[in-house]
Amino acid sequence: MGEGSDPVQPGEESQLWDEQTRRPTTLVGLVMDRDELDRRIDARMEAIAAAATDEVRAADAAGASHTARKAHGFEDLLRGDLDGMKRKARQYARRQLTWMRKLPGVRVIDVSAREASDVAREVAQALVARNG
Repeated sequence: MGEGSDPVQPGEESQLWDEQTRRPTTLVGLVMDRDELDRRIDARMEAIAAAATDEVRAADAAGASHTARKAHGFEDLLRGDLDGMKRKARQYARRQLTWMRKLPGVRVIDVSAREASDVAREVAQALVARNG
């Protein structure tokens, strides 16, 4: 699979997440306001770039493998392309949201402008409701 590829082809069902094949589970998906999500992704990519740029350059100089070079942001950091790194991370987050919406039975919880303890309580309630 290449970067951004979906393991399930269009029109094909995922056996891994099919309700008949998976063990009884409670699937909880956390979502938030897109602008806030983008802001958080950008801040996280900036922090990663600040901490990892020297390590990426050292790995490159040491002959990093093809697999290592596929890690998110590796090539972007080598080029000094922080904006590209941020854009790819935001695109990846959108693909994850699309994938999540296709899952049968997922309980979606919007965490926008909510305290972590409040969200944790709602997740716990979802688990209790599922398990009786």
